[in-house]
Amino acid sequence: MAGVDETIVREYFEMNGFLVRQLRKYQVQARAKTSEEELDLMIFNPTWRKAEHPPSFLLFSNELHLVRRGVVSIKAWHSSRFTPGTLRGSADIFRFLEKDVVKRAEELFNVTTEQEEEMQGAFLKILVLPGLPTHEPHKTESVTLLKKAGVDAIISFRAILQDLVAKLEVNHNYQKSDLLQIMRILKNYDMIKPPQMELFKG
Repeated sequence: MAGVDETIVREYFEMNGFLVRQLRKYQVQARAKTSEEELDLMIFNPTWRKAEHPPSFLLFSNELHLVRRGVVSIKAWHSSRFTPGTLRGSADIFRFLEKDVVKRAEELFNVTTEQEEEMQGAFLKILVLPGLPTHEPHKTESVTLLKKAGVDAIISFRAILQDLVAKLEVNHNYQKSDLLQIMRILKNYDMIKPPQMELFKG
């Protein structure tokens, strides 16, 4: 199932104009991952322009243009939300932040010191997860723990799926993507709909 989750995230970044590199096509189970295998995706934005401020920690598609480069770790535990207890109790969540993994990412991106300063950091360390707690103080505590660990931004699967649904054109044939084609068919038959803003409630 991990392949499906990576496909969803990959399509999201590609639909938003990113070049995406998937470093491996296999699932590591019987041994510890190497530093390179801890990186699910590497992303690059060819249309990036230097901005006065970095993207927000809670990242949505309207701020993706502020991201130049990034390494993406995908934690698709769809059955539950991430809580402060989950974050404290699972070292696996933060393995993509370990020094050897970050060093390997730097080598793959081949970023010089001058480029790092110009781009407001060599790359963002992005975590994709089902979602954070919606109630305080658990939400703030979770964000604090993630930032302290070294995560630069998080994206929820809900935000990713909502963006994909909103941008899909029902009159386009997405033959090169099984995922987008299935979502397009479901959207065409009103099985899924873009989220609507309710400005006024009766």
